[in-house]
Amino acid sequence: MDNAANSIQVRVHSRRGSNMIHPVSIESPSPSPAPAVVYREVKHFKKWFPWLIPFFIVANTLMFIITMAVNNCPKNSVSCLAAFLGRLSFQPFKENPLLGPSSSALEKMGALDVDKVVHQHQGWRLITCMWLHGGVFHLLANMLSLLVIGIRLEREFGFAKIGLLYLISGFGGSLLSALFIQSNISVGASGALFGLLGGMLSELITNWSIYANKIAALSTLIVIIVINLAVGILPHVDNFAHLGGFLSGFLLGFVFLIRPQFGWVSQRYAPAGSVTLATPRFKPYQCILWVLSLIFLIVGFTVGLVLLLRGEDLNDHCSWCHYLSCVPTSRWSCNTQPISCQAVQSGNQYTLTCSNSSKSRTYSLTNPTTTQIQGLCTQLCR
Repeated sequence: MDNAANSIQVRVHSRRGSNMIHPVSIESPSPSPAPAVVYREVKHFKKWFPWLIPFFIVANTLMFIITMAVNNCPKNSVSCLAAFLGRLSFQPFKENPLLGPSSSALEKMGALDVDKVVHQHQGWRLITCMWLHGGVFHLLANMLSLLVIGIRLEREFGFAKIGLLYLISGFGGSLLSALFIQSNISVGASGALFGLLGGMLSELITNWSIYANKIAALSTLIVIIVINLAVGILPHVDNFAHLGGFLSGFLLGFVFLIRPQFGWVSQRYAPAGSVTLATPRFKPYQCILWVLSLIFLIVGFTVGLVLLLRGEDLNDHCSWCHYLSCVPTSRWSCNTQPISCQAVQSGNQYTLTCSNSSKSRTYSLTNPTTTQIQGLCTQLCR
C-alpha cells in the first residue's frame, strides 16, 4: 500500500465549488508540443493604405483655386459674386450658375476645345481638362464621389492600378466627348469617376466567385450607374464624357482588377510539406475577358484618335446619338450653339446683340476688355 501511495499523485480541480479528485500517474509521458504554424500575409488580398485618391482630390482643388486666380473676375468682368474674395470671386450667376470662372479662363487653363486639339495640335487638352471644374458645385459633387468610390477601390487594389484606371478612363471620356461635342468647351473629372464605376462593375463580374451576396451587389451597383447616367441627359452636362469614361473603366476593370482563385492562393500559401491539388491562378472566363478587353481598348482608342485628328464629327454619322447627352423637353432646350454677339460702340455706350436670340442691350463701359465684353454677351444670351 505504501508503494502504491508513493506512485499516486492527487490533483484537485475547482469548478465553482465542486471538487473532483483525479489520480494521475507520475510516469505519464507529457504530450509533445504542436508544431508551430507560420502565417504569412496573403498579398493578393491585403488592404492598401489609400493616399493617391486624397492626392487627386487635393490636386483638383488646387487647380480650381489657380483657375479662379487666373480668372480674376474684378479685373476682367463688370460685376462679380462674392467680391470680398478679391481675384478669387465668381463670375455673375447668370454667366456661370456653378459659381466658378469664365469659359475663357477655363480655356486658358486647358479645357477641352476640339478646334484647338484638331487644328492647333493641342492634344494635351484631352488630359488637362479632367483636372478642371466649372464651379464650386461641380467640384464638390465630383470630389465627394471620388472620395466615396476611389478610397474603397484603392484600399482593395492599390494606388498603381486605381491611378491608371482613373487617368486612362478620364482620357477615354475626353476622347468620346471630343468626337460628339465640338461646339463647346468641356471640363471635369466626371469621365474618370465613371471609369471607377465601370471598373467596379467589371471587377464584380470577373471576380464573381468570391462574392457572397452576388445579386445584391450587382443590383445595387447597376442602379447607381443608371441613376448617374440618367442625370447626364440634362442640358449642360457632358454625358458623352460619362459614357466614354464608363466604357473605358469597364474594360480596364477586366485587365487591372482581376483576382486569383482562392484555390490557387491556398495552394501558394500552404504550409511546407502539405499536399494540395494543382489549381490554375485564373479561371478560363477571367483570361478570356482579359484578352478581349485589352483588344477592345487598344482598337477603340486608336480608332477614336484617328477620327478625332481627322476632324470627324460623329453626329454626322449618328442622327440620334445626341439624345444620349441631352433630351429636349418643354422645360429646357438642348441648343449648344456657340454664344456670340455683335457689338456696336458709340462713345462709352456699347450695344450688344445676341446672334442666337437677337436679344439686345446697351451697356455703359470705359475701355472694356475683350473678356469683359464676352462675359456680358454670355449673360445676355442666357
